[in-house]
Amino acid sequence: MKIEQKVLLLGIFTKERDESINEVLLKLEETGMFTLKEAKKLLKGLRDFGYLQDSKLTLSGLEKAKEIEKEFKL
Repeated sequence: MKIEQKVLLLGIFTKERDESINEVLLKLEETGMFTLKEAKKLLKGLRDFGYLQDSKLTLSGLEKAKEIEKEFKL
């Protein structure tokens, strides 16, 4: 999994309840991590992996996000 995908998955995992995924994408775009177009491609990739369904993380997505969170804390 690419670092950009990890950052996006973690961003979705840690988003506020009232925040949409699109708002998360815009925030990450503002940091310069990637463009909005790239973010949407990455989002599609997360859906293809089965980590995201509609606008919610799946069980496997939650597990992967927790792994990534631990990885980034090191």
